[in-house]
Amino acid sequence: MNVEQKLSIDKFVVDEGNPHIILHLEKLDEETRKALTVVCPAGLYTLDENGTMAFEVAGCLECGTCRVATAHLPGALEWNHPRASFGVDFRYG
Repeated sequence: MNVEQKLSIDKFVVDEGNPHIILHLEKLDEETRKALTVVCPAGLYTLDENGTMAFEVAGCLECGTCRVATAHLPGALEWNHPRASFGVDFRYG
């Protein structure tokens, strides 16, 4: 079973209107934007051909890797644990 198949087993309950991650794009430099697209294990950060970043909180594994990648840029990312009964429910292993 590959990673995508394992992740598809997990259940994600999105807290619409109350995301646990808020990204302040204006505070990110180009290097950090590129890093986020590589380090997120769920692949939730993407860059288009113009270098514009998109982020989708649904599917977040709550690992905190994005927090580490943006730690050198205070205020670029607000990260909190999801409220009770929201977030990822790991169902494999």
